[in-house]
Amino acid sequence: MPAPQSVYEAVLHAARDVIKLGCALDAEMLGTALLGSVYSVAETDRAAAVRDFVGDFLSVTDQRPEPAAATIREVFATLVPDADGADQVGHDTRGPSWAGQLGRVRPTGCYAYGDVYGDQTSYLVTYAYDDSSDGGPEHAVVALVDHNIGIVKDVFVATSAERVLAQVRTVCEHDELTWFRDEDPGRLRDEVDRHLQVTDELGDLPADSSLATDRALATARLALLPAPTTPLLDEPEGPDVTELMRDFLASPEAARAGLTEPDADQPSLRFCLGLLLDHAATLPGADPLRWSPAVAGLFLLDWVHRRAVLDMDDAAMLPRVVRAWSSYATWRRGLPPAAIAETDAEVEKLVPEFARLYTTGERRSPATAAVAQLIAEGVDPNDSAAIDAWIQANQDRLGDE
Repeated sequence: MPAPQSVYEAVLHAARDVIKLGCALDAEMLGTALLGSVYSVAETDRAAAVRDFVGDFLSVTDQRPEPAAATIREVFATLVPDADGADQVGHDTRGPSWAGQLGRVRPTGCYAYGDVYGDQTSYLVTYAYDDSSDGGPEHAVVALVDHNIGIVKDVFVATSAERVLAQVRTVCEHDELTWFRDEDPGRLRDEVDRHLQVTDELGDLPADSSLATDRALATARLALLPAPTTPLLDEPEGPDVTELMRDFLASPEAARAGLTEPDADQPSLRFCLGLLLDHAATLPGADPLRWSPAVAGLFLLDWVHRRAVLDMDDAAMLPRVVRAWSSYATWRRGLPPAAIAETDAEVEKLVPEFARLYTTGERRSPATAAVAQLIAEGVDPNDSAAIDAWIQANQDRLGDE
């Protein structure tokens, strides 16, 4: 058999057995997997790339006589109804009986669950077809939102809603570090949509996820949820930073770390506290009290090396500050004792690696490395005249680099 001559022919070839499938859900799972290939290779605005592809596919295949072509056109038009020409694709009565059930589902439950730290929230919606014999079983869409990076980290369609919902309930009932609740459909839709818009612009998609293959079907299902009936409340403002720092420095946690001793290095202490606040400002929500093992790792092993220049006093002070802040922030938020202990234990594991990375400088950004070099050679990085003089004196060396 000759190789397909175009991407559209390749898709038709891959969908050649669609009419042999047993129900609408199977066909929609095939369709979303095929569109996932388009989504995964798009370089910009992945959602628009899928929409444009479907519009072009519907135009190119308009006169194809094969029954499978007519059916996969219906599948794509159902999954991406805002594509050009999707509203013109009618139901082909010569196709399989289940084709009439494509997209004819209703939501039957909306839930949310996540970790007590606030690092991640998963949103779960169950759906049932109008006709389960032709449509397929009750199924679920699950979207995992990562609040540390502000994206949908994974999304998948589970073909058994009952099983996945039971598994989630069981895990959350037996793990005090997780929670589970019924969720407002409008809020759920808004949360996932907002984070998916960010995800669609990523250069590289999260690894080891079903995001690409299941996105088209998941998006079509989530669009069936109602929009918020009332304006969503803005996130509450975080604590007053000045008051928060005052409260922290007066806390038992700061005292145990020796941060309140008269001989404590106040400039380094203030500098390190400033780093914690600056890092929190880069995270979604910008709440310095949202502290967790994951946030501690982002701070100690990545952000601080790329964004800050530490002298030896700062490098010695930072672990003390982080240990105290970890205990203080988790207590202040009212996390369970197990979460406080887990976070403190993780910080202890991270400190040696922080020290190693500080010593090697391997995580420094070029800008941070340049500032560190200036300081090492006695140049004040805040003195523009001194920097210009240093550049003039080192032109030959800089040119070689």
